[in-house]
Parts: sequence; C-alpha cells; structure tokens
Amino acid sequence: MTQAARPLPPVSLWRLYALRLIYLLIFLGLSSFVWEQLLFQSSDWPLMTGIAKSMFAALALLCLLGLRYPLQMLPLILFETLWKAVWLVVIALPAWQTGRWEVVETTVYECIGIIVVLIILPWGFVWARYVAHPGDRWRRA
Repeated sequence: MTQAARPLPPVSLWRLYALRLIYLLIFLGLSSFVWEQLLFQSSDWPLMTGIAKSMFAALALLCLLGLRYPLQMLPLILFETLWKAVWLVVIALPAWQTGRWEVVETTVYECIGIIVVLIILPWGFVWARYVAHPGDRWRRA
C-alpha cells in the first residue's frame, strides 16, 4: 500500500524572492573568495582544506540553481544552516566557554546570518515536504 501524498502548502511570493536572495548571497559570498583561492592558491593546501574549499565551490555553483528553483533547492539552504548551527554549538560555544573566543570570533560572525535564514525559511513547506510527505519506496512495486 502506498500512502497518498498530500498537496504541499503554498509559499508566498515574497518568501520565494527572499529565498532567491539567500541563494544569491551564498553564491556571491562563497564565490568571492573560494574560486580565487582554488584557482590560484591551492597548490600547498593540506588535503582537508582542499576538500572543504572544493565543497564550498560546489555549493556556490548549486546555489545558482536555487535562483530558478528556490523550493527544489531548499536542501542546500538546510545544509548550509545545519553545518553552521553544528559548528556554532560544537566548536564555537566550547571555545567561548574556555576563553578561546579570539580563535573562533571571525567565523562566528560569518555564521550568525543563519538567524535571518531561520526566519525566512518556509517551515510549513519544509515540514510538509521533508517530514510529513511520504518517502520514496524502498522496494519494487
């Protein structure tokens, strides 16, 4: 038996434009430094630095799709929000508690924008699409 999918709730036009703005800001913000670094400074990086920068470059490019498909590309914004939230709680908070604030301060200010994203995200749509909506089947029909 398959469960019938409920229609997804509508998302207002202003929120779609706000999501597009977030995608654009992520693209511009990441592209402004990552691509230059990848193309001209990557020869001496440690392995994990190169991997992280490459992932950021790929994220920036995928955000261009978010300009056209803001709801279909929501997992990108959810990923961006989640990694920043995890970093703030697991890395920045303990650093602040142990008096090592200066080590994380710059990155904290770069991550704090997730507060605006949390306000703009269409949480009703996110819930309906990624939690309440039936998942894809696991077996042959």
